[in-house]
Amino acid sequence: MFEKPHFAVVGAGLAGLSCATALQQGGLAATVFDKSRGPAGRMSTRRGEGWQCDHGAQYFTARDPAFRAEVARWQQAGAAALWTPRLQVLGGAMARPSGAAGEGGAAGRDGPLERFVGTPRMTAPATLLAAGLRLHCGMAVDAIEREGGRWHLSVAGARTCADGYDGVLLAVPAPQAAPLLAAVAPELAALAAAAEMLPGWALMLRYDAPQQMPFDAAFVNQGPLRWIARDSSKPGRHGAESWLLHASEEWSAQHLELDEEVAAELLLAEFARLGGAAPAAWSAHRWRYARTLAAQDAGCVWLADAALGLCGDWLHGGKVEGAWLSGQALAARVLAAR
Repeated sequence: MFEKPHFAVVGAGLAGLSCATALQQGGLAATVFDKSRGPAGRMSTRRGEGWQCDHGAQYFTARDPAFRAEVARWQQAGAAALWTPRLQVLGGAMARPSGAAGEGGAAGRDGPLERFVGTPRMTAPATLLAAGLRLHCGMAVDAIEREGGRWHLSVAGARTCADGYDGVLLAVPAPQAAPLLAAVAPELAALAAAAEMLPGWALMLRYDAPQQMPFDAAFVNQGPLRWIARDSSKPGRHGAESWLLHASEEWSAQHLELDEEVAAELLLAEFARLGGAAPAAWSAHRWRYARTLAAQDAGCVWLADAALGLCGDWLHGGKVEGAWLSGQALAARVLAAR
């Protein structure tokens, strides 16, 4: 049994890591669970022999003063840097980016938009946050229940901790939170079920030589693609030339169940139409929950009587910044209640 109040955080994306870090700094104990092999959520990077490619969030912005200060801390630690790509818009005016690109406007309130990336890969900020946390990866929580005033989590039907937890905080996409909440908090389950999240296909390309393209990144307003980026143009990258293609949410929804080979063939044909060469190798990823259609602005949800909370970008305007702020907001509510 922990001497401090002990909270279970489900989800090791930026929201969950932000929340758990703030709880720990506030004097509480937190244990984080995630179904993936490592932390980061949609701030993900695929790695292979001699190459890497960010296939989730492409960059992030920082407008809120607290988040700007956090990004500065990441920069000082070598986990983030400013990215200034040669950027183009193909096929018309500036488009709202698909999936995880995270544009949010052509310019910030205080001047030109600054785009940041994790270094040496997009997972770096999450890795930095996770370093000081009690984190269990490869553990997909399939049920939560309250018994005798304590919360219990189950993974593959077995409880994770015999003593249970003082509270549970869910930091997962809304469609994954809804079934966990159905039996214990129907009102929160309904809230999560109402949040529609859109899918996105991502295609990672590896080349043996640099590609002669007139841009490092581009928004695409026609056809199945919505975002193209020379991933190896981001600061701190090493290895072979790599490119990332994000399909539009509409196209991805219509073709969500395609075989990877077929999806890749269609997206490569579109890339070729835009001047891209055939890659030496490719890898595909199907994001079922890439972006919330209409992200809420609640910040977070906290039921003090039940010691149950929700955080995530879907509750705070979307995007990387929203995820971090949502985790901070939930931790502040928990700490105030304690």
